[in-house]
Amino acid sequence: MRPDRYNFAESEPKWQKTWEEGQVFKAGSKPQAPKYYVLEMFPYPSGRLHMGHVRNYSMGDVIARYMRARGFDVLHPMGWDAFGLPAENAAAQTGAHPAEWTYANIAAMRAQLKTLGLSLDWSREIATCDPEYYKHQQKLFLDFLKAGIVDRKKSKVNWDPVDHTVLANEQVIDGRGWRSGALVEQRELTQWFLKITSYSVELLEALDTLERWPDKVRLMQRNWIGRSEGMLVRFALAQPLGDAREVEVFTTRADTLFGAKFVALAADHPLAKAAAEKNPALAEFCDECRRGGTSAEAIETAEKQGFDTGLRVVHPFDPSWTLPVYVANFILMDYGTGAIFGCPAHDQRDLDFATKYGLGFKVVVSPEGVDAAELEDKIAKSGEAFDADGKLVNSGFLDGFTVEQAKNEVASRLETTALFNAPQGVRKVNYKLRDWGVSRQRYWGCPIPIIHCETCGPTPVPDANLPVRLPEDVTFDQPGNPLDRHPSWKNVPCPSCGAPARRETDTMDTFVDSSWYYARFTDPLNADAPAAPEALKRWLPVDQYIGGIEHAILHLLYSRFFSRAMRDSGHAAAAEPFAGLFTQGMVVHETYKGPGGWVSPAAIRIESGEGGRRAFLIDGGAEVDIGPIEKMSKSKKNTVDPDDIVASYGADTARLFVLSDSPPDRDVIWSDEGAQGAWRFVQRLWRITGELGRVAAPMGAGAPAQIGAEALKIRKATHKTVAQASENIERLRFNSAIARIREYVNELTAALDAVTETPVSADLAFAFREAADALARLVAPMTPHVAEECWADLGHKGLVSEAPWPEADPALVAQDMIVLPVQVNGKKRAEITVAHDADEETIRKEALSQDGVIRAMEGKALRKFILVPKRIVNVVV
Repeated sequence: MRPDRYNFAESEPKWQKTWEEGQVFKAGSKPQAPKYYVLEMFPYPSGRLHMGHVRNYSMGDVIARYMRARGFDVLHPMGWDAFGLPAENAAAQTGAHPAEWTYANIAAMRAQLKTLGLSLDWSREIATCDPEYYKHQQKLFLDFLKAGIVDRKKSKVNWDPVDHTVLANEQVIDGRGWRSGALVEQRELTQWFLKITSYSVELLEALDTLERWPDKVRLMQRNWIGRSEGMLVRFALAQPLGDAREVEVFTTRADTLFGAKFVALAADHPLAKAAAEKNPALAEFCDECRRGGTSAEAIETAEKQGFDTGLRVVHPFDPSWTLPVYVANFILMDYGTGAIFGCPAHDQRDLDFATKYGLGFKVVVSPEGVDAAELEDKIAKSGEAFDADGKLVNSGFLDGFTVEQAKNEVASRLETTALFNAPQGVRKVNYKLRDWGVSRQRYWGCPIPIIHCETCGPTPVPDANLPVRLPEDVTFDQPGNPLDRHPSWKNVPCPSCGAPARRETDTMDTFVDSSWYYARFTDPLNADAPAAPEALKRWLPVDQYIGGIEHAILHLLYSRFFSRAMRDSGHAAAAEPFAGLFTQGMVVHETYKGPGGWVSPAAIRIESGEGGRRAFLIDGGAEVDIGPIEKMSKSKKNTVDPDDIVASYGADTARLFVLSDSPPDRDVIWSDEGAQGAWRFVQRLWRITGELGRVAAPMGAGAPAQIGAEALKIRKATHKTVAQASENIERLRFNSAIARIREYVNELTAALDAVTETPVSADLAFAFREAADALARLVAPMTPHVAEECWADLGHKGLVSEAPWPEADPALVAQDMIVLPVQVNGKKRAEITVAHDADEETIRKEALSQDGVIRAMEGKALRKFILVPKRIVNVVV
């Protein structure tokens, strides 16, 4: 007998076992079908899933299940970003080996993931700490070295004094280590680098081809690569210092040279070092600069400090005009030339510096119709530099020029003016992007496959000796890299000459591990290569990649570089690894605070009354304060354990809630009320399927010759829902797809309520059968377990997970839906499907939400919205 209530506790494990035993989600099962590769950013095995994981992987699972139903051969894998310092920290605290800790956490999280019913191909599971994985990473490193993409050099590095390791610039957040939070120091070390700067132009230009990436991510990468057009300008020293006769400056604002008030050098500039040799106070100031934060962000936000070297330089256009030379803490040696000239009136940083040291300022660019003296007075009173466009003033031969005209004129003059037998200025394109230092002084990472020999120098480990495995007998009872103090591991003969030599004891930055894992997933069991060329060709690029926007620069830029480095070192790969990118919002929750500090949601009960919502401790009943809604975090204890939700409501409820309660690119607020609402809808799906089944035609029954008005209404609702849900899933608007399905369930409920006698007519029976089968398939990507239960209850012998997606009949949809082209300034940018009787506000909202329209508007204000009813939409900006 069919139970009245859906029992998720029995159903979910049953279907998960069925899927696993039948290898239902194994990629490559349809070699003749078109491929579809969906990938979520793989997790670090911390030991516990959080609700952000549930949301991220549920989104990917909807896409994977939908595309599989559409006939695609779907690759949807899972793995573990398993190297990193947390494992070493755990080893130091607990005595457990990093491998033991890591693999135990992987086992725990794998079990949690499986309870969610994700359609993953577990046969392709990888962990970056497996020697079978990092063997190929070492081979890639050596192939990059042969191709000239790896370099070894001494350089200033960001040193984390707590984690005792080097950090990339991108890993320094507000001057602190991204994991430890410690203030970062500068040190000079010999490091291994990946030459990402060789790809600056290609990485920048290819951003325009990534049309299925969020504009904000592309902008972040564009800014990080930081292309700037400017000039190298040579300032002669008024008095030489030893052999030094000049200072070379890179500037993007050569038009403001007549407003120059000073030249500033980085602490490590050769001229600064030379001056410091004779000035102990300057030497101490330079040392202080080196102890400060090293990231561009940290330097920009730090208080501006300077030291007058006593040197002066001659202005390029006036030999009688000299400028003081400072060493300043906000100049980066690795950008431009490590020297700038300061024009305080038109650069806020320069103005702050000049004000502090009493250097004054001079207006040389003023808006049309604004007197220079008036602008100077405004700057003096407000303390805000004028950095907008205008005409040149107080600039001699440049007066009256536009900024661009002035730049060109300055360039032309300096290029034809000699200083020490060379042009005094040359045009130059510069990039902020710096080579990627990948050496890390830690144990739990991929060993760098190099052996250092006194005679032969750095020597690659032969391919036959890969992988270079990490030794297991290490200790973590003192800071620093255990590989450095291992008694035997690092001592080996040189592979070239046989003399005693030592291994490289640095390991690779863990971002290397995650920069190519998407490629390994295409062929994870290949023992001879990272992946076979045919596998890479079959599966790459990833069609849909999903993850947090916090990885917009670090991981995504490195992956884009890696795909090119693989290509140029003989490994077939797509130039771009990810064709489509989606950055999901976070899962957030209220915070609760009592006298003893933060309180977890599981420890409180909520009461609602006339005075509003109040929170009380379950244990003891004391009232606690309800705080703001914030990102779930352990520190504020506002986390919800996915295991608890699955145990209380089932995986389908957890999935449905995180997918339906908010647009996927925005934050979703977790609430018990929302979870209960999702649970009730899962139960409703079970009930309505049973009700439909009782009046539906037998499975496989054909359509009757005559379809009456009621049956036609049901069929229209079914096909309209299929069309709209399909479109929304393809556009990753899962919440909109679910909202439409909820409306559909309401429509079916009303149709069932109108049935007054059974059996129903043949046309109604056919319409109900079509509706029941469609509903089970429509909800399968979001709530796969209850969908399987409903599908079986309707009499189907196979799995809904293997059933084809329902097709909308255009004849039934057309009467209710129309397609409108959307133009921006007269050029078609998108199409929208709307109800034929949709009002203008609905059409306007839909049109302006299209990605193509948003891109074409380029952030400009909407001037006109023109709707030609049932024909076309034109957006004017």
